[in-house]
Amino acid sequence: MSFFIRNVEIGGNRPFYILGPCAIEEEGFAHDMARDIKEICTRLGVQFIFKASYDKANRTSVSSFRGPGMQEGCRILADIGKELDVPVVTDVHSEEQAEYAAQFVDLLQVPAFLSRQSDLLEACARTGRPVNVKKGQFLAPLDCKNICEKMRTFGCEHFMLCERGTCFGYNNLVVDMRGLEWMKGFGRPVIFDATHSVQHPGGLGGATGGDRDMAPVLARAAMAVGVDGVFMEVHRDPDHALSDGPNQIRLSDLERVLRDLQIVRSAWEQIQS
Repeated sequence: MSFFIRNVEIGGNRPFYILGPCAIEEEGFAHDMARDIKEICTRLGVQFIFKASYDKANRTSVSSFRGPGMQEGCRILADIGKELDVPVVTDVHSEEQAEYAAQFVDLLQVPAFLSRQSDLLEACARTGRPVNVKKGQFLAPLDCKNICEKMRTFGCEHFMLCERGTCFGYNNLVVDMRGLEWMKGFGRPVIFDATHSVQHPGGLGGATGGDRDMAPVLARAAMAVGVDGVFMEVHRDPDHALSDGPNQIRLSDLERVLRDLQIVRSAWEQIQS
């Protein structure tokens, strides 16, 4: 099943990318990142949705940066979407946030830690917006069947499933590429979150660590499985990012990474034919 989010086809013949910084660090930064990413994607002829969070509600430490807040963040995202004519997505953490954010963004995202929260899923469905549900780190891929049943029961057909790794021991995640194929079996568009999959949750003590160099590797593997899209957080200077810096891909590397993914996608399409 395919559907459109503004000018981006979800679940069609072309892959799409969800790209952007982890958090809205400040307004000018968010606009600049969106413009630079759009320029790269336009040059490569790939579809993309701009992503940034207005509130990082699940930070490891209480002292960590969270963002500008819901009202200011949603205004910034709406301005970016209008200025650049690109769809925008952000996380929501409560029923009230879902209702409010849906007025400003094109796609709602349910964080992995909240993927079993029925009230939140129902609130997202009620908005009429498409929804990206991230599979919880604590769930097996086949457990996504229950997410699909909930979303359909709540009257939402325009939703996708997102893999972002499974808890493996302490401060580590692992991605079972078989899971992507199993998730595709539920008949929903499936995307792969490459940058959160290389997190080391809480690995720095007061913050999450990670290995950004492995994100393109996993993304290529996922594209070879035939996912509908890839999610990657991107930052101009990830070593100084205010959130999730160790996992984010450098903006200067993005074009090369996307070119490689498109090559893998072309090979997968040849295999399918």
